[in-house]
Amino acid sequence: MLGATAFVLAYFHRLAPAAIAGELQRAFDTSGTTLGVLAAAYFYVYFAMQVPSGVLADTWGPRRLFTAGALVAGAGSIIFGLAGTLEVAIAGRLLVGLGVSVAFISVLKLTAAWFSERQFATVTGLLMFIGNMGGLLSAAPLAWIVGFTSWRNVFVAAGALSLGLAALIWALLRDNPRNLGLPTLNEIEGRPEPPPHTSHWLEGLGVVLRNRLTWPGFFMNLGLVGSFLTFAGLWAVPYLREVHGMERTLATYHTSVMVLGFATGSLVVGALSDRMRRRLPLMRALGALYAACWLPFLGGWALPLGASFALCALMGIAIAGATLSWSCAKEVNPPELSGTATSVVNTGGFLGPAIYQPLVGWVLDLSSRGAAHSTGDWQLALGAMSLFTFAGFACTFLIRETHCRNIYSGAS
Repeated sequence: MLGATAFVLAYFHRLAPAAIAGELQRAFDTSGTTLGVLAAAYFYVYFAMQVPSGVLADTWGPRRLFTAGALVAGAGSIIFGLAGTLEVAIAGRLLVGLGVSVAFISVLKLTAAWFSERQFATVTGLLMFIGNMGGLLSAAPLAWIVGFTSWRNVFVAAGALSLGLAALIWALLRDNPRNLGLPTLNEIEGRPEPPPHTSHWLEGLGVVLRNRLTWPGFFMNLGLVGSFLTFAGLWAVPYLREVHGMERTLATYHTSVMVLGFATGSLVVGALSDRMRRRLPLMRALGALYAACWLPFLGGWALPLGASFALCALMGIAIAGATLSWSCAKEVNPPELSGTATSVVNTGGFLGPAIYQPLVGWVLDLSSRGAAHSTGDWQLALGAMSLFTFAGFACTFLIRETHCRNIYSGAS
């Protein structure tokens, strides 16, 4: 539960700029490109830290990693909330991204230690559901709170919460059952323990990187998850306000529906995949649905309010299929390298918005030439991003089916 709470804070910081985009532009007098850089600063370091996080989770242990991450994220959030200049605000976002970057991989490492393989996707889906509550808080609720207090106070409070969480993690969290004098799951289920990976961490990383079955999941996340986080995390609210004339609160309700759909979809997809003993049918069907959801946005279609909410819900539900990539990554690599394997694949999802968020801002600034953004400007910007979406969907056809068990043979 402590790990899940840290994940809630990670999602809150990830998607919060969408709800306060106007406040950030006014506070720091930014262009669209610069706003994209400010929002994407989180993703720059988050992306860069995914592989080191996996290595540290495998070698250092999630308890120590979690504690250090919560401390750094807390300090970064407070700095962001108090920032008087754009440069300080970016530094704060970078520290937040650095601190929360270790949360998800550590949670997956703990899940691998405390739950059996046949429960992995189910538990991962539950964690995604819990984590997305942070994303939900960063949409309409954040917009509502900002109506009563400054966005700066919100981020200072979030930083204080992270510091308190660090203390609880250090005091209560344990890496595996053996740390509490309990038998491991392998011992309970009568299976031999996998040999520990005792060689240098670079060798373990090399095993994962040389495995050709690792990479399709990386590129799938780069396209699909990257585009979702870019849109829901920053540009959806400005798009809905400028193209469809929505008030900010109504626009943030749409991103809330996206996040809620993602949360619910993750919970169902993981459990359903484990029950089916299959990964790919759900991943591909939902990937196709997610790609199709982009078409109304690209066309600037004026949908009835109920239909626009339904579209956002479908987009969130559909992107949940990508969460199965972490299970596949774990199941095509050595069990003792589960942290490294999932981190490599997860990197793709955060490299995406690090590239796409400023890219969308740059295309908008370039096409509008300082004027208000037109529907055509948005079509051009989102069209560029949708190319990555469809490429990511194509990569689902390169992922290996694992039937919910580890299939690593050393020959991949």
